[in-house]
Amino acid sequence: MLSLSEKEIEIIAKYLLKGKVCYYQEDKKLIHHLPDEEENFNENLTEEEEDLLDEIDADPMNYAEFIKMEPAQESLIMDQFTEQFVEDRTFQEDLYDALTKSKAMERFTFLIEESKAYKEKWLDYRRVKYKDWVMEQIDSYNVQE
Repeated sequence: MLSLSEKEIEIIAKYLLKGKVCYYQEDKKLIHHLPDEEENFNENLTEEEEDLLDEIDADPMNYAEFIKMEPAQESLIMDQFTEQFVEDRTFQEDLYDALTKSKAMERFTFLIEESKAYKEKWLDYRRVKYKDWVMEQIDSYNVQE
């Protein structure tokens, strides 16, 4: 059964927010992070990263993989944040409008980054949601065992 500390969950969530893929090595209780191949397919891995992937391939049962949220999940938390925390109706409408257009995440993030009132609230909310996401992946991993 996979069991991680609150600190380990927080570390994994931070890496996922940075676009990394994480692997938790169960026997050594270590967290490894690599660039997400789907987003960085042109990025060359270092020799150490290549070696890590070889180790994971050789003993996959010893590693739990943690991935970032799918775009639909990200969009949902943006929508939830807008509904629950944005009291300024004009800004709320701007955020909803951004979420209905192409490149919704980029538009939403740009608006939030420009907002003194909501930027920190959004970053905190997103961190909490990513920690929840890591815990969901742990639960899923434990069900599969």
